[in-house]
Amino acid sequence: MSNFGELYQTADWKSEKHVPVIACQDTVAADTPFTVTVTVGKEIAHPNTTEHHIRWIKLYFKPDGDKFCYEVGGCEFNAHGECVDGPNKGNVYADPSATLQMKIKKAGLLLAASYCNIHGLWQNSLQIKVS
Repeated sequence: MSNFGELYQTADWKSEKHVPVIACQDTVAADTPFTVTVTVGKEIAHPNTTEHHIRWIKLYFKPDGDKFCYEVGGCEFNAHGECVDGPNKGNVYADPSATLQMKIKKAGLLLAASYCNIHGLWQNSLQIKVS
């Protein structure tokens, strides 16, 4: 039996199109809202077709010294060119990017996860400091 964590893949996002990229300030003020954007396909575009697409992105935060992480939020992407006329003939395609507002009391680790309907689960993380 596999460990749940073993199901997640990781790589350098500059060379792998499935890795969620976390973008935000390196240091934020305690208890002050800041913006985090998570994008899949930042350097190398990920396909967004009916057959091959990113289904969702989730963002978590694990404060330094805490045992558990907290789910900040997520986004589902449900439009991939589907249409009654057939696959990839639709007029709407979701872009796999999510922007969230959050605030924290102490430093910790931002963790992002994404799901590709063909290539499974992917993860990335970014350490964030508090001033």
